[in-house]
Amino acid sequence: MLKRSSTALALITLALAGSAFAAPKKVSGYGALGIVDGKAGGTYTLALGDSPQSLNYYGVIDNNLGLVAQQLFDGLMEFNLSTYKLEPALAESVAVSGDGKTYTFKLRRDVKWSDGQAFNADDVIYTYENLIMNPEARAGDPGNFKLDGKAIEMKKVDAYTVQFVLPRPAPAFLLQQRYFIMPQHKFGNVKGAAVNNVWPSNTAPADIVGTGPFKLTSYTAGQKVALTKNANYWKVDAKGTKLPYLNAVEFLVIRDPQAQVAQFLAGNVDQLNVTGAQFPDLKQKEVSGAAFKVFRSTALFGSPPFVAYNFDAKDPALAKLFSDVRFRRAMQGALNRDRIIDTVYNGLASLPGHGVAPVNKDWYANTKPQLGKFDIAAVGSALNALGVKDTNGDGVRNLPGGKNMEIDLTYGTDSSVYPAIAAIIQSDFAKAGVKVNLKGILSSKLLSTGQSGDWEMILHAFGDQPDPELRKPIWQPGGALYYWHRTLQPAVDGGTPNMAKMAAWEKEIYTIFNDAATTTSRSTRKALYTRWQLIFAQNLPVTPIAKPENIGAVSNKFGNYIYNLGVIPGYNPVPLIYQK
Repeated sequence: MLKRSSTALALITLALAGSAFAAPKKVSGYGALGIVDGKAGGTYTLALGDSPQSLNYYGVIDNNLGLVAQQLFDGLMEFNLSTYKLEPALAESVAVSGDGKTYTFKLRRDVKWSDGQAFNADDVIYTYENLIMNPEARAGDPGNFKLDGKAIEMKKVDAYTVQFVLPRPAPAFLLQQRYFIMPQHKFGNVKGAAVNNVWPSNTAPADIVGTGPFKLTSYTAGQKVALTKNANYWKVDAKGTKLPYLNAVEFLVIRDPQAQVAQFLAGNVDQLNVTGAQFPDLKQKEVSGAAFKVFRSTALFGSPPFVAYNFDAKDPALAKLFSDVRFRRAMQGALNRDRIIDTVYNGLASLPGHGVAPVNKDWYANTKPQLGKFDIAAVGSALNALGVKDTNGDGVRNLPGGKNMEIDLTYGTDSSVYPAIAAIIQSDFAKAGVKVNLKGILSSKLLSTGQSGDWEMILHAFGDQPDPELRKPIWQPGGALYYWHRTLQPAVDGGTPNMAKMAAWEKEIYTIFNDAATTTSRSTRKALYTRWQLIFAQNLPVTPIAKPENIGAVSNKFGNYIYNLGVIPGYNPVPLIYQK
């Protein structure tokens, strides 16, 4: 699921050629994490930043829908909550051929859809061929099913076996098979662009069918999404008790972050993802006896914020400047990361990586020296060298030709951190003679705005992943989400990017991602991705700002709350127990 910011966690051990995975149905082995067997009961209430735009996960790119969908649907693979390793989910086992090209998934025979229909290979084949691999599905992922221009073949071996045959080995292929599987009997034989119209937001809840721990009971736009326990859910705990323990999960649509905190303190919301700025007050309340606990941990996943400049901005003078690496390097010196970490995150964040989280020891290369220092004087000297000077003495530098150096900064007004970061950027850039005009939109619109090209500078974030291959559409020039240089994207989906317009460093990164995707040598991939991070740090296709910690608060009414390196999709609140 590459087009959404993931909230999964783990450092993954990949399947090696000739190996096989098998996972028991029982959910066990979580003692080290404090997971205990529970009893049925309770309703868990969460805050949702906005109403889902659809109930069809593959019909729209929508993080709010993603948070709901992870409780309704499962994939072939998932992450183990105890070991943070990849293991089968709807698949009972997966075998990888000796040459690393053939993946055979044996499906569980005990899984039913929430309406009682049997789950089988037809559902998997339909989901992959008509949703995931469909270039017309708005939230599909067809790019990951072509290698070197050749399609990955998928076939049904029997009613409970599906097989993928790759044109060449792809070391991260198994990591990608966490896509949610949809019910063919509810989607019918809908294909092409028509799949986007299936399950609009006014669909009857009984028609939204999944294999996940919960099922939809009601959806009132702007107010609430209500889920209830799926009696057909296929997991049990170590004692054989059917999961989930909870009776219901409710998502209250609360757009304002401060209102979310108020609702949490009032006891109307049971769990909240917390910012560094909110942490001291909530922690003090916990220490003083409030009926909740606050947890914090170093983040592998999560979404580190960055600023990007539009290489294809509508203003030709700005586009030329933004495309010049000297400008991007200069303006990095006007990003006061220490101030942002201290004031916006209250010190509960750290310096970021370049495409890889620093805690990810498998792949992270130390690029902190390339982050530079906050130095307005050095920024001024660099801009002078570029011919961007204050020629009329009004305190604002002028572009070659005389126009004031003004940049519109697009950011999410409803974010708990973006407005404060944007204000700091505006203030510090002004000290360097660059005027920043704040242009606020809803955070849910940031990605679509970025992809539209109708912006100049944007404050956005993409979630980190355990393997850089899973972020290829973002960081490989010409990728579907490489929106700061949109002219590189191929004219036809899956086609060759516009290589002629790539800078030399972009061509090198493009080659690195292709090479890393074709070798099964871990040491070779490590070297390639190290080189990519260094090129990233030197050329700044986007400029990373900070890596926030994971901080969460949860009501004492519930146990088994896990928020370690990030929340695992499909688990929370599966093991959660109501204890009061």
